[in-house]
Amino acid sequence: MVGVGLEDALQFVKSIELPARPVIESPEAVAQPDFDAAQSQALIVGSDIVSFVKGVTEERRRDVVNSTLLAQLVANKRVPKRDALEDWYRAYFDVLENTGWVVQAKQFSRHVEQSQNFEAHEAIIAIATSLLGPGAAALQIIKATLDALKSMEQNSPWITLFNRESQHASAARFQVTLAEPGKDDEFMVALLAFALQANADLTQVLFFKFQTNSVDLKYSSGKVTANEAVLTAIREPVEQKLAGFAASFVRGLPNLG
Repeated sequence: MVGVGLEDALQFVKSIELPARPVIESPEAVAQPDFDAAQSQALIVGSDIVSFVKGVTEERRRDVVNSTLLAQLVANKRVPKRDALEDWYRAYFDVLENTGWVVQAKQFSRHVEQSQNFEAHEAIIAIATSLLGPGAAALQIIKATLDALKSMEQNSPWITLFNRESQHASAARFQVTLAEPGKDDEFMVALLAFALQANADLTQVLFFKFQTNSVDLKYSSGKVTANEAVLTAIREPVEQKLAGFAASFVRGLPNLG
């Protein structure tokens, strides 16, 4: 597998700088989500909707959540200007590639919508279907996740967290990560990254109906492979780096079954 070596990954984690640690608003928010390989699960991790199909191990779930959160925090530190979407994504992918992930596709394409109006979650499903196939288990999980989010009040902690981290004024960037077990214990991860520019300020992202000519939605989608030896070796130092952040950036969604 092509990718970063173990020593380089350890040095990278040691050298990175994160933003100031947030103040924890309530003690009950400190608890980490319980990862259960026997269940399909979904979480909001900052601006990322992360979903796991039943069978993905607890360690792999931790690694995905830690990697996506670390990548976001480093990108936030390097690119504080929140409407600099392409620069932010360059920093985001750089972190993933330096911590054991091999990202096979990073180029952004413009989403072409045939109807006059669309909602971002509909675009997510269309792009995920193209990437995963219409019968994929991971696709059904992301549909269930989006349905769960759509049913929530706008001031729910999940929606509040996602909107806080994904959108700013007329720009938004968000990710969708789907992990499932493959044949022979392979670790299959699909990554979708979205950048949205609107003609007016956004009130929310996922379930707002946009006129097609009022937004520019770009996306990058691809399969991501992982060097599990690297992920295992850096797990503890990454978690030490992230100590105090998860309570403000990670929310486990209700069980998907």
